[in-house]
Amino acid sequence: MWFEAAWLMTTSKAGTSALNLQRVLGLGSYQTAWAMLHRYRDVMVVPARDKLSGDVEVDETFIGGPKPGKRGRGAAGKVLVAGAIELAPGGRLGFGRARLAVIANAKAEALRTFVLANVAPGSQVVSDALASYPVALAGTEYEHNPINVRRSGAAAHTLLPGVHRLFSLAKRWLEGTHQGAVRPEHLQSYLDEFIFRFNRRNARRRGLLFLRLLERAVEVEPIRYRDIVANPSKTGRKGKSPGQRKWPGTLAPPPLNRPWRTAS
Repeated sequence: MWFEAAWLMTTSKAGTSALNLQRVLGLGSYQTAWAMLHRYRDVMVVPARDKLSGDVEVDETFIGGPKPGKRGRGAAGKVLVAGAIELAPGGRLGFGRARLAVIANAKAEALRTFVLANVAPGSQVVSDALASYPVALAGTEYEHNPINVRRSGAAAHTLLPGVHRLFSLAKRWLEGTHQGAVRPEHLQSYLDEFIFRFNRRNARRRGLLFLRLLERAVEVEPIRYRDIVANPSKTGRKGKSPGQRKWPGTLAPPPLNRPWRTAS
């Protein structure tokens, strides 16, 4: 069942939701399916992965459903996300690897942390004319190419096509596969899953993603449920203890009707 969950998660461009995984695997609990997917998400980021290089577009966007009240920066219910994506060298069409990360704000310190963690020194950072970028990149080994979107009169997605396409695809995936039901405190895990598939979108065989995920899964220590929930309870459930827990008679689920597995 764990192998099948990994296969469903990696072989489809849209991945799978916990609700769909519960239905396909015949699990009795949504929580079980959610925890399985989050354990896989936690191992999708390779600690020593290579940083982006060459010409790299960088920008920020808000992710989250519309909420009443203040709009724009600081709007309620929205999360600020920074993105970066490699441009094809020589002015060719296409894009390379990408990164997405939740950031606290659009100030220079937060943007500097994001760029230093994800973009290799010597790269050219292409951004809009936000005042935070010159401060964030000051004293570093990056070449900065700011584009003033407001003065140009053109749309931001026209002047920075790569990073805005990245944002659009990520938002469409969150709204489509997960119906927008992603809590802000877990958003980074979902972004890591999106980037895992996006950076391997040109793999010769989709099964290679399945292989890479299993390789990462066996390299790390076991992940507890308390490690993946955003706000774990420190005191546990209140009230009378249910007493000694008993194991069920069998952990094997009833066989599902899957004729394609036995078809000749």
